[in-house]
Amino acid sequence: MKRRPHILPIIIISQFACTSLWFAGNAIVDELAIKTGLGAEIVGHVLSSVNFGFIIGTLVFALLMIADRYSPSRVFMVCALLASVCNLLLLANNVTTSLLVVGRFGTGFFLAGIYPVGMKIAADYYKSGLGKALGFLVGALVFGTAFPYLMGGTTWGNDYTLIIKATSGLALFGGLLLWILVPNGPFRKPATQLQLKAGPALFKIVGFRKAALGYFGHMWELYAFWAFTPLAVQTFNILNEASLSVPLWTGITIALGGLSCVLGGLLSERLGSYKVATSALLVSGLFCLLSPLLFQLPPYVFLVGWCLWGMAVTADSPQFSNLVASAVPPELKGTGLTLVNCIGFAISIVSIQLVSFSAEKINPSCIFLILTLGPALGVANLLKKNN
Repeated sequence: MKRRPHILPIIIISQFACTSLWFAGNAIVDELAIKTGLGAEIVGHVLSSVNFGFIIGTLVFALLMIADRYSPSRVFMVCALLASVCNLLLLANNVTTSLLVVGRFGTGFFLAGIYPVGMKIAADYYKSGLGKALGFLVGALVFGTAFPYLMGGTTWGNDYTLIIKATSGLALFGGLLLWILVPNGPFRKPATQLQLKAGPALFKIVGFRKAALGYFGHMWELYAFWAFTPLAVQTFNILNEASLSVPLWTGITIALGGLSCVLGGLLSERLGSYKVATSALLVSGLFCLLSPLLFQLPPYVFLVGWCLWGMAVTADSPQFSNLVASAVPPELKGTGLTLVNCIGFAISIVSIQLVSFSAEKINPSCIFLILTLGPALGVANLLKKNN
């Protein structure tokens, strides 16, 4: 069956539009701090609430095999609508801490029907070249993540409500666009019945287990790095009496990760997903280890180093997803991807909270050393012989 050329661009646009919701709360964290009365701990609360919602959502979606039993395009559209509504809760006149957590949790819960389901849709269309396709797709997610920060770095950021309205509107548009223009893929093999033990049983597959453990090491680092990049830029400004724009350089750092996902996808065609994922994880781990030194460098050298780290930290993500999808039976691709996402984001909450706690106890320029643990264990697992 000939693949229609518009399919991948539509999935990419929709993924970008919907995942712009992910860091919408973090991009307006100063305004939310004023509204709720929370202090520095609000960064951990805002992102951890989204990630916790995503964990619960992916757990529910994986156990019930939602993306394998129902039309993934319809699931994507419904979740985009509901995530948009949850995001709009941040515009309430009196945002309490409870409402903040509920809104961010709900957004994360329904993102479980967007990010992994988008990858499942791509897998249904690409029997070969999936690593390249997922490189573009996860790149779109990263660009979507960066969008609220980039918007905050412009004059539009002067009105934080515009960031929330724009991201909710984008997500609704993306969900409808994919539902209307992307039917079920030619390689989709729907599951005919619920199998509650199907997900955990996947870990008996060596290829799946190896890719999943590498991904878990990647996730220990990724979201904590993104969440505390604003603090890193602020710390550099204080230590070096610099005046780097925090939202702008946070957005640029994250957005460059989207570019590296695309480049990694292209490289995977020649080198294979395993080599690309392992190399990227190794490089980002070295940046974790050397991170305190970056704060001692001149401003533009610091920025170059931080941006290169931002590229390395994301380049492996789509390739791990390809390795996961390629290791499982076709009728369980959605379940496998969703389950791995669920566990990975649970791990990210631990690292985020640990870095957040450490930021109050030690020099902020040293907190990123904690992230070395994930890449170190991930690379060790990937280089270990199959057993």
